[in-house]
Amino acid sequence: MDAGDEEERLGRLFLRLAKTAHKLQAHTVGDLGLTPAQARALSMLGRCQAPPRMAELAERLHVVPRAVTPVVDALEEAGLVRRRIDPGNRRSTLVELTADGTEMCRRVAEHRGRVAGELFAPLTDAQRRTLLELLDKVDQAQTVPSR
Repeated sequence: MDAGDEEERLGRLFLRLAKTAHKLQAHTVGDLGLTPAQARALSMLGRCQAPPRMAELAERLHVVPRAVTPVVDALEEAGLVRRRIDPGNRRSTLVELTADGTEMCRRVAEHRGRVAGELFAPLTDAQRRTLLELLDKVDQAQTVPSR
């Protein structure tokens, strides 16, 4: 198998596994009453050191700012986040988790962990660690612009 064939196979397998993982994640977060986009936004907010501005949240999620508004609207309506004026720039809005939002983040992470466990069950612990290191390396090298 030449390098071109390996790259094509790697791309094909990666996309197929990504689609499988997405379907499994969508099903599990749906059980929590969330859409995949809402779960993703909550997870990102849970990893932020401080409440981000709406535009920063969009950037971290690699989406355009207008795509974040309906997601945050739904999360706010569900009592999982709250918006507040940025004291450093009164024209900006910060998004922060509520106590219920923090608990939901925990539940989402638990569900995602279970899905990952199922998806990567054929691998040994050592193989999982190696895969994680390799995926982290590829991820850190990426500079994908927002859509």
